[in-house]
Amino acid sequence: MTLTPADAPMPGRQVALVDLLDRLLAGGVVITGDLVLSIADIDLVRISLRALITSVSTLTEPSPPDPADGEPP
Repeated sequence: MTLTPADAPMPGRQVALVDLLDRLLAGGVVITGDLVLSIADIDLVRISLRALITSVSTLTEPSPPDPADGEPP
């Protein structure tokens, strides 16, 4: 089996939890998932979960104008 560059392991790098959270909150993260409760292969409960996690400052930043709108900046 030959490893391609995409499959090669990344060099070990320590990242502080605070730095990781800062990067995630700066850009925002969407978490989705499905939870199904079933008995004897009969679905009884299905829950779809969706969460947007971001910082307040990221949400309140004005977005750049969309050129497709045709409105001048």
